[in-house]
Amino acid sequence: MAQERLTFHAGPKNPIAPIEKQTEYIEAGPVTFGIEYRLLGKAAEAVRDQGVTIHVFDSRDGKRTERIRFDCFDTDPHIHYIDPAKSVNDLNGIDPVADGDPAAFALDCIQTRLADMLRAAGAGDLAKQIDPAALDDAMPRVAEAAYRARFHTDAEAMHRGAGK
Repeated sequence: MAQERLTFHAGPKNPIAPIEKQTEYIEAGPVTFGIEYRLLGKAAEAVRDQGVTIHVFDSRDGKRTERIRFDCFDTDPHIHYIDPAKSVNDLNGIDPVADGDPAAFALDCIQTRLADMLRAAGAGDLAKQIDPAALDDAMPRVAEAAYRARFHTDAEAMHRGAGK
């Protein structure tokens, strides 16, 4: 029996956009992945959470429209399912006890369930166009970028910059 996950309907508000200068983009056919390290909070003293984010964009029309986001945060890891046409931003928690390391979990989901997850985000047309060969080719670079962001980001410098 499949375990039901708690879904939080964040409503019409889209998630915070990626910070371009700290996001690495990797194309895989009709989707583009964006990998960055994120701090949540307005000032250095108020950082509420941090960690690697993996964005999944529909890039078929030459623009990047975010459809799924894996926030592999230290305290509250979660997944966003985003349907901008319906103003939907649904959040589902990642349970580190049940799911393991959030970054490894996210990478596994992308490799094995991306089409299903895109359908859940209202992007069934995009799911049909996923190119398995392009995805297989991109995944080592996505994993490398995620772990590089996780282990080689100077979070302390980011904290200091958050207060400016």
